[in-house]
Amino acid sequence: MLDSYYLDVYKCPVVRLGGYSGRHGLAASILAYLDFGGATGTAKDGVAETMLAFAAERGVLKPGMPVVEASSGSFGAALAVSCATTGHPCFLVVPSTLPMKRRQLLQSLGARLVMCSSGGHRAREAVAAETAKRYSGYYTNYFANDDNPEYHRRVTGPQILRAAGDNVDAIVIGVGSGGTITGVGEYIRAWNSLIRMVAVEPAECAVLSGGMVGQHGIAGIGAGFVPDNYNKYVVDTVLAVSTADAERAAKEVLLFDGVPACTSAGATLAAATQLVAAGKCKRPLCVFSGRRTYD
Repeated sequence: MLDSYYLDVYKCPVVRLGGYSGRHGLAASILAYLDFGGATGTAKDGVAETMLAFAAERGVLKPGMPVVEASSGSFGAALAVSCATTGHPCFLVVPSTLPMKRRQLLQSLGARLVMCSSGGHRAREAVAAETAKRYSGYYTNYFANDDNPEYHRRVTGPQILRAAGDNVDAIVIGVGSGGTITGVGEYIRAWNSLIRMVAVEPAECAVLSGGMVGQHGIAGIGAGFVPDNYNKYVVDTVLAVSTADAERAAKEVLLFDGVPACTSAGATLAAATQLVAAGKCKRPLCVFSGRRTYD
């Protein structure tokens, strides 16, 4: 018997995508680390819960203290759930253009929304810092707080190494906040420097590789700027994947392997397929950071 559901959230299986790999005629099967077993169906559940725990351990997050973040996406949802279960009011700074359906979802999870009508994400970060100051709260600062990659140094990286180890020669990760690629990359580098670390971003918003900011349909990656948490020195290759290719790969892995991958997971799969086809690796592992939804 587990004392907390989060203990199960941290147990992410590694599976062999034999159906997808066979469909594309790959000599070896691509592996996938399925990091989406939590309440919101994304990798952010474990990250949010652990970031609050780290802050509490340091004494900067007191019991009942408000928690603030600039997020209307998966991390915001996961943070709202984590705050609800730990007794912290949750304030999310969101754009005024946020669709009503998304607002209602976040509010149903217990979040209090602070609307921001001007600027992009950086402007919302400034509002989040002001909000935390106004309510004597704790600002998680997800895109810049080292607690984010630290979670992946302690959890994701070690689990991948234990489960796959020498069976992989590349690890493919989509970049949103930069926490996963940085934490996993730094951990893996310390144990096996021969494994290639591959960062994936949307082709329509290829900022990491020096491209232009643009609109895309791959939720969870491609923030439109280089996050402070992104450590480029642990990344060997940056690959850009179009929204269409990401969606196609996500659909194929569902139909051929029964894995309900979200679009960002599809992006990592499409990128891994590119790598194998180009002869850059033979045994890649993709980090699937979210599951498919049907709403």
